[in-house]
Amino acid sequence: MGISGVWQWVIIALIILLLFSRPGKISKLLGDLGVGMRNFRDGLKGDKKDIEDDVSDKE
Repeated sequence: MGISGVWQWVIIALIILLLFSRPGKISKLLGDLGVGMRNFRDGLKGDKKDIEDDVSDKE
């Protein structure tokens, strides 16, 4: 069940080459991921505020 085929090693080598081909590529990718997560959380907080505003308007 291990990785023993030539094509599996070629695919792994290509993935490693893509990840480490340029310096700073991984850090930029993780930074973009962090920004996306922050925007998602802010969006959820905004939805909660909108719901609370709607409830207070109805009362």
